[in-house]
Amino acid sequence: MTEPWQHFYQSQRLRLSYWVWGSAEKPPLIFIHGFRDHSRSWDRYAEAFLDDYRVITPDLRGHGDSEWAKGASYGLIDFMPDIVSLIDLVGGRASVVAHSLGGAATLVAAGAYPDRFERLVVIEGAGAMMHEPSAKAIDGEWLHKWGERARGNERREQRVYPTFEKCVERVMEANKRLSRPLAEHLARWAARPIDGGYVWKYDPMALNRPATEIRHSEIADVWGRIECPVLHLIGAESALGRGLFHGEPVASFFKDARTETLADANHWVHHDQYDRTLALMRDFLLPAPALSRNEE
Repeated sequence: MTEPWQHFYQSQRLRLSYWVWGSAEKPPLIFIHGFRDHSRSWDRYAEAFLDDYRVITPDLRGHGDSEWAKGASYGLIDFMPDIVSLIDLVGGRASVVAHSLGGAATLVAAGAYPDRFERLVVIEGAGAMMHEPSAKAIDGEWLHKWGERARGNERREQRVYPTFEKCVERVMEANKRLSRPLAEHLARWAARPIDGGYVWKYDPMALNRPATEIRHSEIADVWGRIECPVLHLIGAESALGRGLFHGEPVASFFKDARTETLADANHWVHHDQYDRTLALMRDFLLPAPALSRNEE
């Protein structure tokens, strides 16, 4: 396997990690992971696109080798400047593949900065990580409950796994379709050693959702501003129902979008159905766009 190079960049005073495969002479393709995941979960896909793209896989703030946010700010809007700053760094415009939380944050970024995005593949991401609709507006009681959850997360201790093997077992428990070699690879980059064992790299405070998060009633306007084509990939066995939003096909909220539902796949579509997912991505992303003048 081709080994990537690790780099770091600054966004909102945070030191964020990203990995690069391939030549700078090719257009950028960015893969963005989901909640509690990491950049190296995309290695198989990076290899598959090297002939056509320079592949970039970042660690979101609070994940992987990226710095944890000061004050624990992990809302969709907080991830947005990190994504846009990375795109500016690698050429100013890019195609993006993103999963779950990464997909939701990328859609917000694409609605705010539509000129930065060439094409989007969003895996189980539309509608993710937003506050669910509620008949009750924010008031003192709601804020008290939110504050208690936030304070509770602050006291949360990371689970220590005594051996790396236990980390692998936990990954395989979370997704029983994973092969053992893939589970070992995912665990290798997700965990870090400490005295007495291993802990996951992600910030436990990433569980905090901000009180001012984007709400269901607000997201349609953001999605409607996205100019580039969007491919939604959905797992037929996922309990999250990302193929629909408020009872309507999710693609109907976008100017140019379609949805593919993959059988025998749960929330981790790209791991559960690698060959089919790759085929759909290649059909959508190839041929790669020519480099713009400021990318050459």
